[in-house]
Amino acid sequence: MKKVCRLLVIIISLGGAPGFAQSEKEMAEEYFKKDDCAKAMTYYTNILKTGFDKMSLKNYTACVTKTKTLGDAEQFFKKQIKADVPNSAWYYLYWGMLLETQGKPQDASKKFEQTLAATGNRIDLKREMAEEFRANNQPVWAKNAFLEARTITKREDLFQLELASTYRELNEPQNMIDELLSYGTRYQNTEVVQNMLQDFTKDEKEQALLEKVLYEKIQKFPNEGFYNELLIWYQIQRKDFYKAFIQERALDKRFKHNGSRLYNLGMLSLQNQDYATAVNVFDYLVKEYPKGQLYPVSRRMAIFSREEQVKNTYPVKRSEVEKLLGQYQQLVDELGVNIRTIEAIRNMAILNAFYMDDFKKAISILENVIEAGKQEKNFVDKCKLDLGDIYLLQGEPWEATLVYSQVEKSQKDDLLGYEAKLRNAKLHYYKGEFELAKAVLDILKKATSREIANDANSLGLLIMDNTGLDSSETAMKEYSNVELLLFQNKKYEAIDTLKNLYQKYQNHSLSDEILWLTANTYMKLDSNQQALSTLKVLFEKYSVDILGDDALFAMAKLYQEKFNNKEEAMKLYQELMEKYPGSIFVADARKRFRLLRGDVVN
Repeated sequence: MKKVCRLLVIIISLGGAPGFAQSEKEMAEEYFKKDDCAKAMTYYTNILKTGFDKMSLKNYTACVTKTKTLGDAEQFFKKQIKADVPNSAWYYLYWGMLLETQGKPQDASKKFEQTLAATGNRIDLKREMAEEFRANNQPVWAKNAFLEARTITKREDLFQLELASTYRELNEPQNMIDELLSYGTRYQNTEVVQNMLQDFTKDEKEQALLEKVLYEKIQKFPNEGFYNELLIWYQIQRKDFYKAFIQERALDKRFKHNGSRLYNLGMLSLQNQDYATAVNVFDYLVKEYPKGQLYPVSRRMAIFSREEQVKNTYPVKRSEVEKLLGQYQQLVDELGVNIRTIEAIRNMAILNAFYMDDFKKAISILENVIEAGKQEKNFVDKCKLDLGDIYLLQGEPWEATLVYSQVEKSQKDDLLGYEAKLRNAKLHYYKGEFELAKAVLDILKKATSREIANDANSLGLLIMDNTGLDSSETAMKEYSNVELLLFQNKKYEAIDTLKNLYQKYQNHSLSDEILWLTANTYMKLDSNQQALSTLKVLFEKYSVDILGDDALFAMAKLYQEKFNNKEEAMKLYQELMEKYPGSIFVADARKRFRLLRGDVVN
């Protein structure tokens, strides 16, 4: 029996008992979790004496820090470094970390130097050490490890993304950008570089530096398209579409894209309401590619971009609308009435109805173009929606809902069907039929189109928040009637009604909406002083509510664009960025602020 016991002791002492090491580690982990460091350290030292385990060393070091037993730990580290030479770098590293926590940075630095020395020429180990340094908030030593690896291998392309991240942690944006651009040109991996730059260049100064560096690279290496690609991406992120156009134009000429990328940029500018840039892009395409496939659509989109510009410049000038109608007619005369021009003809009908008040002509144009495009089901249904709008303009809601319903049925589960349903919901809303409107809007909140779902949600919330407060829902009915007046372009009548509404319902939940609608109507009438006064009241009373950032941004734009008051505009843009960092207006506010400050790179 004694022989058996002695044999068991020998086996255990040699670490040969099956499952013993694992159970010892489990015990160490259990004590560590319970914060019983004294017992945990005993197990960790035994584990590390029998074989290297990184987590055990990490937890052991954490326990030493808690128990403040630095003397015993130093003896342990010395023994382990001699006994386990292949893993000595790890012991030096955690010894250094321990000294750092003890407030001994110089001693810690010596250990970190020994860490790197102990890695020798092992590039994989240097990388591991670098990542461990980063994980323990030691980016300087992480950088040193990466750079040593480069020196040994004589490869400047080694660990470029890792070094870029490290330079970010060290707040060295120039080096960070250099590493990312070098990686990008070497591997032409634009997406990776874009994603990292998006994460890393949050600061205004970093963004300005990136722009400056990219311009310098383009001048120095004009045949390297990567820099242009990245600059275009950066400018689009900043919504600087005109600058993106300049770069995209250069790429189009150099790499013979035949205008395809420029066309996409023009559409993106249009979607982001940068109408001036959209006009420039499409005009360029018309001029450069008069015989190209994109010519007909570019020609139409150039006019349409001007149309949007005219419609969003208040007050809308009748003479400018007449010019647009003339340009559309020239397009139709040149290309004929066919599939390429039917959208232009449809636009002519809309302009005649909404801006020239010529409903009869508009309806006639639509009826004719429906016949010309009868093979295109979607186009015909879009024209029917336009007809419904014109009937509503004329004060014929029953005719309007009839046409909208036809499109709903024709396009039941498609985007146009949802659009028709939304217009019917708005018609119920205009008529004060709020329950019917809400029933339709609840369906539309699940629409596949984000724009339609958002519109449905906004109108649904407006109705829900402002009905049920009194049995007659008088305020909401009067407000919705004003919205119908505005749809019908009866702006002066709407302003008078809105002023009366605010006097009657200053303490109603609708009061902020009334002020916002009043301010917007004044702006459309070019009555900018009245608009500003109304916005000030709105912001003073409701800055913490949902329309606070809207009011502030609108005021800043008025000071910038209408009153030419640069200082006040900058002040309000700055206030918006600070007070509403999550606002959808922040990107535009930042762009406008930089432009006014005069620090935009050319």
